[in-house]
Amino acid sequence: MNIHILYEDNHLLMVEKPVNLLVQKDQSHDEDLLSILKKDIKIRYQKPGNVYLGLVHRLDRPVGGVMVFAKTSKAASRLSDTIRKNQLNKTYLAVVRGVPEPNGEWMDFLWKDRRHNFVTVSSKNNQKAKKAVLDYQLLASDKGLSLVKINLHTGRPHQIRVQFASRGYPLYGDQKYGKKVNNPGQQIALWSHELEFVHPVRKEEVSAVSFPPDQYPWSNWGALLTK
Repeated sequence: MNIHILYEDNHLLMVEKPVNLLVQKDQSHDEDLLSILKKDIKIRYQKPGNVYLGLVHRLDRPVGGVMVFAKTSKAASRLSDTIRKNQLNKTYLAVVRGVPEPNGEWMDFLWKDRRHNFVTVSSKNNQKAKKAVLDYQLLASDKGLSLVKINLHTGRPHQIRVQFASRGYPLYGDQKYGKKVNNPGQQIALWSHELEFVHPVRKEEVSAVSFPPDQYPWSNWGALLTK
């Protein structure tokens, strides 16, 4: 599989994750991004033995866009610390059903049912629920669909999907949290658009941007989604 590399140096690898590709191997034993990248590094740099590549964050299987990996254990440790401190700026694009307010900042407490891999909005009194915060900007609307740009302040499982769906704006194509309004087979319209952070070793700003494919429903707003 040809993976688009967005940035690479001795410490970091930033790539564009294809949709419907696992980030890390699971019980399905389907092809996964981490294994593909390790094989690629081994071949490109003719590395003997096992290749180190640190996984510091994830994207849901159906979601595409920017991801960063650490090529050294030092970079992995420092990047993980950056993420814990919410100093890795994550921007997403999404197409939602309905028309939300032009701007908003939402805070919820989310609880994950690990047995069923399902997340719900819970009470802050639930000790197992975790605080989830995002802000968004409405970019455009057309025929009952809206394009939104989202800044993710916390990285909770399924956070964007749950926070929008709980307010009546499920993501286009989301089969889990919008199954009442989405048809089977529709691809979820959620994209990791930009990552920005301080380089874990060089201490300079690093960023990478990725745009969703020119396919429906993204194609409704092609002029807003050009490189």
